Amino acid sequence: MRYEVKAMRKSEGLIALALDASDATDAAGQARAQGYTVIAVKEKQAWPTARLFSGGSFPLVLFSQELLSLLEAGLPLMEAVETLAEREHRPEVKKTLEQMITSLYEGHPLSHAMQQSPAHFPPLYVATVRASEKTGDLPEALSRYITYQTQMDKVKRQVISASIYPALLGIVGSLVTLFLMTYVVPRFSHIYADMGGDLPFLSRLLMGWGQLMEQHGALVLGGMAAAAAALGHLATRPGARKWLTQKLWRLPAVGERLHLYQLARFYRSLGMLLRGGMPIVTALQMTSDLLQSSLRGQLALASADIREGQTISQAMERHRLTTAVALRMLRVGERTGRMGEMMERIASFYEDDMARWVERFTKLFEPLLMVFIGAVIGVIVLLMYFPIFELAGSIQ
Repeated sequence: MRYEVKAMRKSEGLIALALDASDATDAAGQARAQGYTVIAVKEKQAWPTARLFSGGSFPLVLFSQELLSLLEAGLPLMEAVETLAEREHRPEVKKTLEQMITSLYEGHPLSHAMQQSPAHFPPLYVATVRASEKTGDLPEALSRYITYQTQMDKVKRQVISASIYPALLGIVGSLVTLFLMTYVVPRFSHIYADMGGDLPFLSRLLMGWGQLMEQHGALVLGGMAAAAAALGHLATRPGARKWLTQKLWRLPAVGERLHLYQLARFYRSLGMLLRGGMPIVTALQMTSDLLQSSLRGQLALASADIREGQTISQAMERHRLTTAVALRMLRVGERTGRMGEMMERIASFYEDDMARWVERFTKLFEPLLMVFIGAVIGVIVLLMYFPIFELAGSIQ
């Protein structure tokens, strides 16, 4: 596999190496063997369409990793950002870095420079950097954000990977069913029409569909394509997504898991901000946008209770923003004064629980989906051949 390694050597500065290696560790080892200090390693994309799945035009996690490596290597902040800008080849990313450099030269802090590009630096990231500027520990803040984003991406990958096989199974089953209904059944309808005789009721319905496809196949297929396009368009509309989310939240098992996922993301973000030195009320305001709209009202009430002097655990329990296990961990965090760390542990507990549930659901759903698809195809084939079976029986 081909890997792109960003590395640094005193005589050359920051350069990009293209290496063939079995994995990222092997690529980093090859660069170190040549005397380079490795900054970042990423797999070189073989297809241009890979950018569609990159999650955005600005590689925030990669930027954070490279900036962290340069700062830990002893470079000042300004020189580190300039180094990244000099070696950047993507015009949009380079433009963003140059805007940051201009803002830094004007005397603004790094958080202010990032705030000028809200499309590339989310408020949570800017808040983390701003909190670190008060303590002078920017590398630690970058490290916390990298860990946070890596963990959140891990949860998303688990859900996506668990969905791939059922999705492929559903697509293949649908294509086979569509082939039978649009190609095979119409030809059987001709045979039975020539044979004459009475057919079973369900077979007559199937043959009627075959005749319809024979006479108006292009119109029917066009209607199906238009319906699929309309559904695809609706999926991109915020109102439709909101309506679907509300319906999913009302399903007993699915709604509970969506609730836990929201809490996991909320507690991980909140823990990261608290460990960065941000006050609890300000951190709650920063993370409110991560919650579903129905939970934001509960969070606002919990924030009001905390401002009035209630403990975090009491406020979260009162407004149903925690579970029994998480409540005990919050109380431990209050007693030990390590609330940020404890909230990240709560998030890890929720994420592990989500991963186990997704695995169990996938193991149950996949065979059920296979049985359903097999039953649909089997019924279609049986209805097509049933008159032949009857004819064979009458001949005997």
